[in-house]
Amino acid sequence: MGGKDKAKDGKAKDGQDKSKTKAESTINLEPPSGTRDFFPEEMRQQNWLFDKFRETARLFGFQQYDAPVLEHEKLYTRKAGEEIVDQMYNFVDKEGAHVTLRPEMTPSLARMVLSLMRIETGEMSAQLPLKWFSIPQCWRFETTQRGRKREHYQWNMDVVGVTTIYAEAELLAAIVAFFESVGITSKDVGLKVNSRKVLGAVLKNAGVPDNRFAETCVIIDKQDKIGAEAVVKDLVEKVELPKEVAEQIVAATAAKTLEEFAAVAGVTDSEEVKELQTLFNLAEDYGFGDWLLFDASVVRGLAYYTGVVFEGFDREGTLRAICGGGRYDRLLTLYGSPKEVPCCGFGFGDCVIIELLKEKGVIPAFPAKLDYVVAAWNADMMGKAMNVAQRLRSAGKTVDVYMEPGKKVAKAFNYGDRVGADKVAFVAPDEWEKGLVAIKDLRIGQDASADAKQKNVPIDDLANVDSYFGGAPAPKAEAAAGPTAAAKVARGSGPPSVAAASSNGIAVSSSGDMEEFLKDYPYVGGFVPSAQDSDLYEKLRSSTGKPKTAAMARWYDHMGTFSQCERLSWR
Repeated sequence: MGGKDKAKDGKAKDGQDKSKTKAESTINLEPPSGTRDFFPEEMRQQNWLFDKFRETARLFGFQQYDAPVLEHEKLYTRKAGEEIVDQMYNFVDKEGAHVTLRPEMTPSLARMVLSLMRIETGEMSAQLPLKWFSIPQCWRFETTQRGRKREHYQWNMDVVGVTTIYAEAELLAAIVAFFESVGITSKDVGLKVNSRKVLGAVLKNAGVPDNRFAETCVIIDKQDKIGAEAVVKDLVEKVELPKEVAEQIVAATAAKTLEEFAAVAGVTDSEEVKELQTLFNLAEDYGFGDWLLFDASVVRGLAYYTGVVFEGFDREGTLRAICGGGRYDRLLTLYGSPKEVPCCGFGFGDCVIIELLKEKGVIPAFPAKLDYVVAAWNADMMGKAMNVAQRLRSAGKTVDVYMEPGKKVAKAFNYGDRVGADKVAFVAPDEWEKGLVAIKDLRIGQDASADAKQKNVPIDDLANVDSYFGGAPAPKAEAAAGPTAAAKVARGSGPPSVAAASSNGIAVSSSGDMEEFLKDYPYVGGFVPSAQDSDLYEKLRSSTGKPKTAAMARWYDHMGTFSQCERLSWR
């Protein structure tokens, strides 16, 4: 057979199929099953979501922590029939250690808290309570579906060292505060609440031994997935309960109210019921009572929960559980603590909340945003263009240098528009010789005059570039012995230099005390964010940074949670 014939039937000299060899050598461009790529637009969305998580946690006085994504496998093998044990990405590493990609964060938290404890006495070296939060990436090998991946990020908030129901009330309030910050209401989402303490009283009355309690809870938690009959079957076969007892337990979990559940189970006057009722009363006083409802079937699938448990759910029933958590006072004893350490917390996955926001039509757009594109007339002006870029960056501006000098001017402007730049700084020989840079505003209205759209700005005054387009000038340095005016405002030692106003008519005069004003109002104009807030924030950010006084510092941090696009929309 000649070479032409060999090529025709696709066979190489060694008899291998060329097309097959090529296919095997080609890299799969899709990420592994159940995982995600994050392109820039998705990253802007993720950063926005994570900023909302962080801001909510900050408002509730929590501190951020983190831990390695690779954990000891033994942390998760609690042997209580939990699905999580079979879903781990676990392996033996090259040193023979049994490790896993973390499927959840709580055991890592427990390990870290234990590292702060003197094991021989149980005393903590850290001040309690600990109020910590994290946004870890977690891995579980499970069936992928809408709102559930094999990898996801999970916002966790945990309280360590509080025995009372007040900790649960704070955590639930934080969940509600987050939902409200992203446009979700109690008509969209509810929080189902139950207590394993109450369920424990029910199971004890039914004759379930204490050493089978956790396993029984894990089985009951599967009721939504496998149905009541299958749960009864598992309770009989795996926990060895009499069928009538198993049926009684399942029937009790169908109760619609706490009172009904307590009555059916015969635990109406128990302390466990009273504690749960206190939580509902606190929610009413807190102002989020309309978000809560009792659901006796909610027990959570992890064996370590010991008290109140809760789940966020989509009231339309389109999505799976949105978040969940509860109390886990005995988890640390599983890892060697000589005494119980009261803990409670929740986990909140990023996949399902994004699906919910899309479903409700409240997720914002995340276009690329940039303050400036700097373009050079030709290659000889490229160094000058980079000098301009550096001056603008020193003034706190975000700047992209156009990398194709000598192209038509229109192409530079077109590039600036495509990357979301507000303005283009064009560095050309004639203007440079005069000590100027031509800057064009790409976002000003079409009806604006040519003079309003484009300004020649002195190179040495680029720090004040905003003032040439109607903005506030950069703060000027005072004598060496004295701070800038912005610094005086930041420390509350002088009057603010910004006159602010809002639609409600409240305003801060130039002689007012901004620190005192912000103790009563969230924004420099009162209750509504305005251009004055944006201008003052940018001024402080590019000069003295975060103010030192409490109210101004809180306002500054809050301003930082808004994107530049959002701040521009206040104008």
